[in-house]
Amino acid sequence: MRILHTADWHLGKTLEGRSRLSEQEAVIDEIVEIVQTENIDVVLLAGDAFDTVNPPADAEKLFYESLSRLSDHGKRHVVVIAGNHDHPGRLSAAAPIAAQHAITLLGFPTDVVQRLYVPSTDETLIVAALPYPSESRLNELLSDECDETLLRARYDERIRAIFAKMNESFQDDAVNIAMSHLYVAGGATCDSERPIELGGAYTVSPASFPQRAQYVALGHLHRPQDVKHAVMPARYSGSPLAYSFSEAGYSKSVTIVDVQPRSAPAISECWLSKGRPLVKWKATEGLAQVYRWIEEGRDRGAWIDLEIDVEQSLTLEETHRLRKLYDGFVHIRPNYLKKDDVVREVRTDVPIETLFTRFYERQTGGGKPVEELVQLFLQLVAEEDER
Repeated sequence: MRILHTADWHLGKTLEGRSRLSEQEAVIDEIVEIVQTENIDVVLLAGDAFDTVNPPADAEKLFYESLSRLSDHGKRHVVVIAGNHDHPGRLSAAAPIAAQHAITLLGFPTDVVQRLYVPSTDETLIVAALPYPSESRLNELLSDECDETLLRARYDERIRAIFAKMNESFQDDAVNIAMSHLYVAGGATCDSERPIELGGAYTVSPASFPQRAQYVALGHLHRPQDVKHAVMPARYSGSPLAYSFSEAGYSKSVTIVDVQPRSAPAISECWLSKGRPLVKWKATEGLAQVYRWIEEGRDRGAWIDLEIDVEQSLTLEETHRLRKLYDGFVHIRPNYLKKDDVVREVRTDVPIETLFTRFYERQTGGGKPVEELVQLFLQLVAEEDER
């Protein structure tokens, strides 16, 4: 049996107000192509299909169209669980009609396993699928005390108990997979992941996974990675797109799991190439260097986080010109250079515009005020003297 594991699509997510729906469409097209060319039997989506509990209509349309394509109109099983960004009730609402097309949608935590017959391999797949298990979605109070250590222990115990219950339903003659959306202790995080733990309270130990699972498919962390210290293979597939500049330089992928009953799985990554990369620029030579990079076509098609060394503030005209030359700039952050010869003492015989310039440099970390600002300051001083 060939299983494709993906997660954290975050449909509807923007980048500082910029829509990324076209990129999400492109990367899902790529995933659908992988599913077809790699002869995938089952697709697992481990949570955070959407970026918010109330996604835009275009994002929902893309989601359901994508599930239909992945299932090949009911010929291939697709299992989706809610993540911390998803609305569990909203996801579950479509479950009855989705089930008619071999699509399983699970919104709320449950200890009931999913038994799926996979005709392409004539095997049974048992999925211990646990949607994002917060206290509110578990509908129980884990502790009436505010002690973080106690809450963490109680939470881990509760998750372990749920998985232990599902572990009892695993069968030796079936493929047994666990699946959840949670934070496992030791995972490497990114800025684009909204925390699902309170000071570490919502953290699960790798020892809490069901012991008879042959593979654990996880969602929440956006960097593809294996879970350390797990008894069985456990993995975060990562997000298909980079969603913050802390992910600049990361390669994105989906995970393919080849597995059969009573055997250890063979796990491989299938790399993704669609979507605009997120890139950081550090212009140590000032504006001239940035203009040169734009002219050279450097990182054309990428989203850019620009840090530029300057001695004085960038004018609005300079900022607008940069954005007009290249629409990929998301952040333009001046880094004001400090000069060793800055005079810090205040002297009464120094012209007031010089004192103002020195004050401005200290307040901005080395930036120089534009002439219009200096003249405005002098005008205000003159008006005050006339009173």
